[in-house]
Amino acid sequence: MKKDIDRLEELFIKYHIKNSTITFGKQLLNTPFINLQDGRMRPTEVEGLWAEINGIKKVQLQAGYLYGISPRSSVKWYKVDESIGVYPVGVNENGTKSEYAGNVNSKGIILAGFTYQQNKNLKFQLWNQYTENIFNSAMFQADYEYPLADKSKLIASFQVVRQDAVSDGGNKDAAKSYFKKGSKSMSFGGKLGWKNNRWETSLNYNRITAHGRYLMPREWGRDPFFTFLPRERNEGLGDVHAIMGKINYKLPSLRLTASAAFGFYKLPEVTNFALNKYGLPSYNQLNVDIRYQFAGLLKGLETQFLYVYKDKTGNSYGNDKYVINKVDMNLWNLVFNYQF
Repeated sequence: MKKDIDRLEELFIKYHIKNSTITFGKQLLNTPFINLQDGRMRPTEVEGLWAEINGIKKVQLQAGYLYGISPRSSVKWYKVDESIGVYPVGVNENGTKSEYAGNVNSKGIILAGFTYQQNKNLKFQLWNQYTENIFNSAMFQADYEYPLADKSKLIASFQVVRQDAVSDGGNKDAAKSYFKKGSKSMSFGGKLGWKNNRWETSLNYNRITAHGRYLMPREWGRDPFFTFLPRERNEGLGDVHAIMGKINYKLPSLRLTASAAFGFYKLPEVTNFALNKYGLPSYNQLNVDIRYQFAGLLKGLETQFLYVYKDKTGNSYGNDKYVINKVDMNLWNLVFNYQF
């Protein structure tokens, strides 16, 4: 039985300078690569120095140095390098079990974000995450909304992600490194959609090229891709084509929101270890998410129903390790959250 199930979520000192802040200590961040993650009762938390600068017209700057991480659904704190490999590590490019857990070295993460709001309809983002001695990740994203006469909007977004190994990828021994020396990955994504004050629908596409695996420690956050759906990721994969359609509906009078999404994910063969780290076959995924917010004496309480179905479309070669808890499965979640 686990007895240590408590964790102080936030403990920091924050300094305000007009509309800008500097925060030092244990805190919660939401960035493309390091974030709270999807629906976890204990989200990912970080420790370090973080600044948000809002004094420049149309511009927001965010930057910081992070040296500690407490992964989602956990209570323990780790140094940045120690946090890599807390959860399953998958295989090396030759198919042997990855040995990077406890064997990579890094002094921490330097993370910076630049957001430019050209006008109320057009926004640009540029992010760079440098994990010392291991790898660098950069992301550019543009979001555009085109107003229509009936107070609805057309929406369009574009995203590109580039990753490169730094030094030896964490360890001079290739079997114990996290990011193979000299390797890189590329991802391109797009979104087209329509929304009004109640409905939002979108068609999303993402392509991870065959240059290499997209890698980001699962202890740090979820995928930034437009095709992301809760309860699965495309991290650890290369040569991916993903298409996902989604529809959201809000009914404010009943404090109810509902969404449904369906995605097609074409992945490399499970035996292509160089581009399939966790042995995940191609699959289709359906998500249904319904949330209700209570009022009156129960104000602050939210209940969520999440249903996930994953259908295997790739070849598992008769090996159940590529199927069990990965595909051909139904998942039912009923969650209650109370916010003080």
